Amino acid sequence: MRVLGVDPGLTRCGVGVVEGIAGRPLTMLGVGVVRTPADADLGHRLVAVEQGLEQWLDEHRPEFVAVERVFSQHNVRTVMGTAQASAVAILCASRRGIPVALHTPSEVKAAVTGSGRADKAQVGAMVTRLLRLDAPPRPADAADALALAICHIWRAPAQNRLQQAVAAHAARTPPTTSQAPAARHASKGRTA
Repeated sequence: MRVLGVDPGLTRCGVGVVEGIAGRPLTMLGVGVVRTPADADLGHRLVAVEQGLEQWLDEHRPEFVAVERVFSQHNVRTVMGTAQASAVAILCASRRGIPVALHTPSEVKAAVTGSGRADKAQVGAMVTRLLRLDAPPRPADAADALALAICHIWRAPAQNRLQQAVAAHAARTPPTTSQAPAARHASKGRTA
């Protein structure tokens, strides 16, 4: 499985590509940051993020894109820029038919370090160890993008099994009693 992790941001959008399967050693294929100038027009910044992500998608051809789920912060301006960059990443992947998964920061931290409250240094250290790198990727946005990709590789098999089980259960389960009367009333209206 090849996954492009995206740590969304307008000034620095972290990107990292990891390949592998759960339970086996993982390989980093690329890591970096798409940067935009803070004083540039918002539209130009979003286009720059799009162009940067498109280059990563062209070069690495991931099977999945994992994006950090935007969560509420105290600074509305920061969360808006993060949400906008996140939307660009989702759009770029969806335009190509690449499945997108959203993972919360605590899910990523828990998957990579074992603690949903780990700090950036701990995430960077574990990413370095898991990918057998000489040093933690810099800036932290790049390490976070790799952590997102790792999280998806490790969590996707379990999520897929859960989704399949839910779908199988739904297919076997007859309609509930609250759905049955509505269906009877609908059929009465058609025959009358």
